[in-house]
Amino acid sequence: MNRKDFIKAIVGSSFLLKMGDVFAKPVSFEGMYTLAPLPYANDALEPHIDKLTMEIHHDRHHKAYVDNLNKAIAGTDMEKVPFPQLIKDISKYPVAVRNNGGGHWNHTFFWQILSPKGGGTPKGKLASAINSSFGSFDKMKEEFNKAATTRFGSGWAWLIVGPDKKLKITSTANQDNPLMDVAADKGTPILGIDVWEHAYYLKYQNKRADYISAFWNVVNWDKVSENFDAA
Repeated sequence: MNRKDFIKAIVGSSFLLKMGDVFAKPVSFEGMYTLAPLPYANDALEPHIDKLTMEIHHDRHHKAYVDNLNKAIAGTDMEKVPFPQLIKDISKYPVAVRNNGGGHWNHTFFWQILSPKGGGTPKGKLASAINSSFGSFDKMKEEFNKAATTRFGSGWAWLIVGPDKKLKITSTANQDNPLMDVAADKGTPILGIDVWEHAYYLKYQNKRADYISAFWNVVNWDKVSENFDAA
């Protein structure tokens, strides 16, 4: 793999990047974004998230965000802007970049905080931070569930590390996220849930609360802890 291909691979996948390194070491690149494969099989999250939903969500919806982001930046100076910086300064760029760049970042993040071996409770420093910020893990879940359930229309709910280094729960509309300069509550996401209907409707129909409840069974707490440490 040559240097150009290597950089493309990094940009196309968050698998190789720790969020704490993103802004300290911005990556310049020439070329297009790519869709990384899921880190598990499409049916690996059954019965909590079904195989067909995963196929459609990743192979069609996420791919569409990648394809449309590439179209939006093609032939412009945006091709040379490091992806983390593009997301951070999103207000400077066209709506198509905001929607599709956000969609690409959010989904790449989302796949990583899910695991067929997920569920349970966080450990160590993350568990202590949750208890300090919310009183208990159960109270954090309750607040997170409320943010996800009450997000009107399409969007995301997040557990973030804020500028004050404290944990906070927030939500964003559409494909926005707390890293963006347009976010009302800014911070570094360590956990998030997609509450667009395409994330759950095949299995749960209009029962968003049931999907949110099932989500906790596949949360990859090792990855969330890694995100917390990096933030």
